[in-house]
Amino acid sequence: MRLALKQRSILPGFGLTLGFTVAYLSLIVLIPLAGLVLRTTTLTWDRFWSTVTNARVVAAYQLSFKTAAIAALVNAVFGLILAWVLVRYRFPGRRLVDALIDLPFALPTAVAGISLTAIYAANGWLGRHLEPLGLKIAYAPAGIVVALTFIGLPFVVRSLQPVLEDLNPEVEEAAASLGAIRFQTIRRVILPELWPALLSGFAMAFARALGEYGSIVFISGNMPMRTELVPLVIVMKLEQFDYAGATSIAMVMLLASFLLLVGINALQWWTGQRHSGARS
Repeated sequence: MRLALKQRSILPGFGLTLGFTVAYLSLIVLIPLAGLVLRTTTLTWDRFWSTVTNARVVAAYQLSFKTAAIAALVNAVFGLILAWVLVRYRFPGRRLVDALIDLPFALPTAVAGISLTAIYAANGWLGRHLEPLGLKIAYAPAGIVVALTFIGLPFVVRSLQPVLEDLNPEVEEAAASLGAIRFQTIRRVILPELWPALLSGFAMAFARALGEYGSIVFISGNMPMRTELVPLVIVMKLEQFDYAGATSIAMVMLLASFLLLVGINALQWWTGQRHSGARS
């Protein structure tokens, strides 16, 4: 009986590895989040509510979620196109382009922010040509979207590439041979296969954009009620030694991000189940 139980074990030392996993997860994720919650409970409800509903903080909430959503949507569209080109076509410099996708992962975010500011400022390479046209990028919400798009692109591309590599082109040829036009093939054959991975990439890019600080601190200008994001407000609270106020704002962002990610994952699961049922 004992031998049979050992044979059923998938991993040797499963109890030890599970305990290590739980302990590591607790130290890295659960305990810091618990500390955030406990620090927030030191505030009275009235002070907590007045802190998180302050007009300046509410404006930062709105700008953070709006710019993160726009950047994630842009990455979902163009990341899909880029992943498709990298998987389906062979061209000179393809490996270089594929390697450059991971550059935002390796590049320090502060360096990215300085570089984007130098390019899109009024005296920058592109900014000097865009400003006369009325297109202000640096020190404006548009610049924040550009920075968040830059740091979020790899999440979408890397989520879609494995799925596209497994997607057999013969399925598209079969759809075309049955009389489907290109739009019908994309809508009924390709997108259902890519939709779960696309949602995952969107969710990761959105979550990454919500917490971004380094690349936006330079290009945003940090103007209250205009270009100030929630991470900047939290840092400002910390510099003022208002730790309880900083944790209360962070707590609101944590709850909002958690609810949004749960909703996106639920939608991803539902579309996956629906697609599986349609295929069966």
